[in-house]
Formats: sequence, C-alpha cells, structure tokens
Amino acid sequence: MTGIQFVGILAVNSLIAAGYVLWNLLRKKERNRGFVVKAAVMFLCPVVGPCYFFFSWLLYRMFFFREVDLADVIFSKERVTSYMKADEERERNMVPLEEAILVTDKDNLREYMMSVVKGDVQKSLSSIMLALNSSDTETSHYAASVLQEILNNFRATVQKNVYEITNGTDEEERAVRCGIMIDYMNEVLKQNVFAEMEQKSFVAELDRISEVLYAVDPMRMTPVQLEAVSMRCLDAKEYMNCEKWCTRSAALYPNTLSSYTCSLKYYFSRGDRDKFFSVLDSLKKSDVVIDRETLDLIRVFT
Repeated sequence: MTGIQFVGILAVNSLIAAGYVLWNLLRKKERNRGFVVKAAVMFLCPVVGPCYFFFSWLLYRMFFFREVDLADVIFSKERVTSYMKADEERERNMVPLEEAILVTDKDNLREYMMSVVKGDVQKSLSSIMLALNSSDTETSHYAASVLQEILNNFRATVQKNVYEITNGTDEEERAVRCGIMIDYMNEVLKQNVFAEMEQKSFVAELDRISEVLYAVDPMRMTPVQLEAVSMRCLDAKEYMNCEKWCTRSAALYPNTLSSYTCSLKYYFSRGDRDKFFSVLDSLKKSDVVIDRETLDLIRVFT
C-alpha cells in the first residue's frame, strides 16, 4: 500500500466519522452523547471501527429488530387513581405515644418509638417529650437525642433566617422568606417544647418576622398565618401583640372563621365577656360556618 493510498483511507475514514456526528446532530441527538464515543472509535480505528459499527447495525436490523405492536395499548389523558391496600396489621398495632409510654414491655415501646421518629418528627415533638419521662432509660435517652437535634436545627434555622430578613435588601425575597418562616416556626412553637423564657423569645421573633411581611404587603399574610401568630402570642401571654394580630385579621379577612375565633379566644382568655359576646353576635349574623371547636368554646364561656 502506497503512502497516498494510506492517506486516502484516513481521509475517507475521517469523513465517515465526521458524517456520522453530523447526521446525529441533525437528528437532534445532542442530548445523547453516545454517538460521540462511537465517532471517536471510528476515527481512531480506521476501517475496523466503521465496519464494526456498520455490520453490528446490519445484523441487528436483519435478525433482532421488531416493530412495536401498539394495537393493545391505549393512550389516555384521564387520571388514574391507584389504591394501595392498607397495612391492617400495622394499623392495629398503632397507638398514641402517650399510651405507648405506659406500656411495660420495653421492646414494644422501643419499636413504637422508632416508628414515630421515622415519620414527620417535627409534628411529634410534644409526644416525644413525654418519652423523656419513660422508665426505660434507652427510650428516654433516644427521645432526648432526637429532641435535642431537632431543636438545635430549629434554633440555627431561625437565627440564620432572621439575620437574612433583617439585613436583606430585596423586598420580594424577604417577603417570601417571612412567609416560609411563619409556617415553619408555628409548627414547632405550637407544641410548647421550649422552656418558658425561650418560648417567649421565639414568639417575639415570630412577631418580628410577621411585622416585616405585614409592612411589605398585608394581603400576603393568609388567614391561617394571622391566626397562627395571634395564637402563639396568646400562648406566650403577649396579650397586646395577640390583640394587634386579631384586629388585623378581622380587618383583612372579615368573613373568615379564623378572624372571629382569634378574637373569641383572646377575649375568652382575658375574661372580657362584653367583647366576647359582641364578636359572637357578629359571627352569628355573618354567613360564616361555625366549626365544632368554636361551638365548644362558646359553650364553655356561656
């Protein structure tokens, strides 16, 4: 083989490799980069590479390729609801943690404690606190470890976000962060897992964050958030702040049940019968549907 023939073979091989890449790009295969590797093999292995891939493709088309039969396949945009069979054995063994702590069988107590912490622990903090008083030292130690980790994460998250909210310059970003933090902090604070002074401190931070969101745009606070802030202030006996948020809730959402229940609970706690019945009369005259909790509150006070 002469040098000219060798160079010609290399040139033809390079054109085949380049053509293969171009062909795949035209077919919009750029997301699948497998053809780049094949092209590299063709370029680095003249004659052998292209022949290998060509005959492999040819054999596949001749002996293994089959058209897909879609005759029995039905494409529909209708949503299909899948129903999972309930684990009846597990459900029969589920009991409130308050009752599980009274169980004398330590193995069952530990197993149930593990099932609790595998779930949404942040919503079960008050129950996990009860396990601290368990006679089983292993259960109480595990509960203390989980509780300490969750509360430390909560403290760090609040500190970080309060700093970002206080020192931020983008109002939209601050407002979004405030809304997220109100929901996050309320989920933990409503369980009263902190000591009294620390609970009051976090409620004060919640009030501060809520003020920032209210200053940016009052309507961005939902009725649920307004109720949450007012109730956390009430729990901490911050009556002035509680009344402030109750008033704002009534002004922003006058036809919402939470606006009435906030004021009712506040006046109930303060023992102010006149204002309680004034709010109650307004509730009766409105079109708002009263729930069972509100009915119970009315029965207790009246």
